[in-house]
Amino acid sequence: MNRRTLVIGSVAGAVVAFAGISAFYPHQLAGEATTPENNLVRFHSPIIGKAEAPVTIVEFLDPSCEACRAYYPIVKQIMGMFDGDVRLVIRYAPLHEGSDEAVKILEAARLQGKFEPVLEAIFRDQPIWAAHSAPDLEKAWAAAQSAGLDVAKAREDAKSEAISRVLEQDIADMKAVDLKGTPTFFVNGKQLLSNGPRQLLELVATEVEAAQSGKPAS
Repeated sequence: MNRRTLVIGSVAGAVVAFAGISAFYPHQLAGEATTPENNLVRFHSPIIGKAEAPVTIVEFLDPSCEACRAYYPIVKQIMGMFDGDVRLVIRYAPLHEGSDEAVKILEAARLQGKFEPVLEAIFRDQPIWAAHSAPDLEKAWAAAQSAGLDVAKAREDAKSEAISRVLEQDIADMKAVDLKGTPTFFVNGKQLLSNGPRQLLELVATEVEAAQSGKPAS
C-alpha cells in the first residue's frame, strides 16, 4: 500500500462528514506569492503554508459562501497530510452582496499579520453576518475583532487604494478563468473539474507524488 493510498484512506472519514458540501459546490468544476504572476496567482495573493512548497492549491473563495466555509478545514487537513509539500493561495471571488467589504476586512487583517485568525473568525461567524439578502457587516467586523484585529486601524486601511486594487485584480482574474461558482480549485494549474473533497485530495496527492518523483503528473 503506497503513501497516496494511506493518505486518501485517512481522510475518508472527513470526506464522508462533509459529503453535504456537494449541494453547494459548482457541478463543473500568510504570505505573498513568489511565483510568476498569472490569472491564478498574483504577487499580492495571500499564502497559507510554505511559500516554496512544490504543490500549489489555488482557491477562489467568497467569504459569504457556505461551501467555502465547509471546505476550509478540509483543505487545511489535506495540507497537513503532506508535510509542507502543499501551499494554499487564496483568491477572492466576491459573488454575494457584502462580500467585497468582507474581503477588505481580510486584507486589512493581513496588514496586521492576522489574516488566518480573522479568516477563520469570519468563517466561524458566517451564519451570523452573511445572510445573502441582507448581510450584517458590522457583525463581520465584530468577528474579526474577536480574532485580535485592531478594528479602528483596519477600517481606515480597508479604504486604501491598495486594497481596492487587490479586489479589482481578483475580480478581473475571476472573470478571466470563467469562474462559475465558489469554491473553485486549481492544483498546480489544473482545475478541479469534478466536485468533492475526495477528488481534491486525489489531485493533490497525484501532484505531490509527481513533485517527489521529479516526473510530471499525468
